[in-house]
Amino acid sequence: MEKMNHSFFEKFSNWAVKFTGSPYAFIGAFIIVVIWAVTGPFFNYSETWQLVINTGTTIITFLMVFLIQKAQNKDSKAIQIKLNELIAAHEKASNRIVDIEDLTEAELDQLHVYYEKLGELAKKDADIHTSHSIDAAQRNHDYKYEFFKRKHEEWIQKQGHKKQN
Repeated sequence: MEKMNHSFFEKFSNWAVKFTGSPYAFIGAFIIVVIWAVTGPFFNYSETWQLVINTGTTIITFLMVFLIQKAQNKDSKAIQIKLNELIAAHEKASNRIVDIEDLTEAELDQLHVYYEKLGELAKKDADIHTSHSIDAAQRNHDYKYEFFKRKHEEWIQKQGHKKQN
């Protein structure tokens, strides 16, 4: 895949996020705090001295929130695309799950209930390594239920014929 031209903000935010997560950034921030603390007696621990660190850390934190959010949005989008590819590539996976990140919280809660049901159906399977979509699991469960119900009814009929004879 060919690399697209990234905007200045894209390049800067990628660099800033990588840098701020590095040991160098932590060491730099630690040194700044130590220098600030050591200079306290020279400034008589004045309000201005305190304001310098408060203002600096507030501005940096404020700006970092946006950079971190951008990085998180990008990572989240990439992960969603990868998961969608896995769902699309697997023939037994339910394609209804692709792009569920656009659903409302209530719709996601409803899907969660379906997957809890899938888990319950899977516990009833004899083979714990079998994987199903919700639809396949329900069909499999319904088939087994109908099969055993029919077998049970046949057994009852045989018992009734035995008693009559």
